[in-house]
Amino acid sequence: FRLPIYMITNKVAQSGLLTIDMEEWYDPSGRMVFDLKDWLYEGLILREKEYRERLKEHDWSVYRGTLVALTCTADAIVPTWAFMLAAAYLEPMAKRVIFGTPDHLEEVLFMEHIARLNPDDYRDQRVVVKGCSKVPVPIAAYTALTSFLRPLVRSIHYGEPCSTVPVYKRPKASEDSHS
Repeated sequence: FRLPIYMITNKVAQSGLLTIDMEEWYDPSGRMVFDLKDWLYEGLILREKEYRERLKEHDWSVYRGTLVALTCTADAIVPTWAFMLAAAYLEPMAKRVIFGTPDHLEEVLFMEHIARLNPDDYRDQRVVVKGCSKVPVPIAAYTALTSFLRPLVRSIHYGEPCSTVPVYKRPKASEDSHS
């Protein structure tokens, strides 16, 4: 007695969809915040001489290989050169230094990745932008990716290849003119 053999067809694999998983773009390097509020006299005033002395004495090695958000969370007027000076000390140690919040750091990292994408890799493709990430992918990155892809692709969907939400579909007249 033999049981019948059934072939299971993976329709997702055969669909011709190009899946983009932005989770793969996440840089796992450590993140740190360099907050100038901790360097202000009484949390309000930057004293140049003291600031420069403290910067020289600071152990910058703790930032080695990290991604650093340089900011000031105090409600104080901090001169631009103070941020530049901190960045000059951070830059040789850190993997990347940006001015802004930790959330802004994440946005910058994803935007830089999007800027490096090759448009030809996506031209006339049907794209699924994967959702449900295990790492924080900023909404701004999804928005920027959509703006990058829209003029290139036939369609954009969001979610998982087996269950997607349509985001964009090129009108038929435009498809004919791209051929």
